Amino acid sequence: MPKVTFREERCKGCGQCIIACPKKVITFSDKLNERGYYPATIEEDKKTQCIGCACCGKMCPDLVITVEK
Repeated sequence: MPKVTFREERCKGCGQCIIACPKKVITFSDKLNERGYYPATIEEDKKTQCIGCACCGKMCPDLVITVEK
């Protein structure tokens, strides 16, 4: 199972990863980060649906996302 990690403290909430995700498992968090943005995240119950394609990481302009297969 792939592991996706978000550096939420660096995320500016642009949503590019949400658009790029083919499985639509990425959403915005309900909590603000230190910079005042709602960071992107994957909810625990949807992590198993991730296919590890890394489209989200390729689209992220701030290199917030790491995908491990």
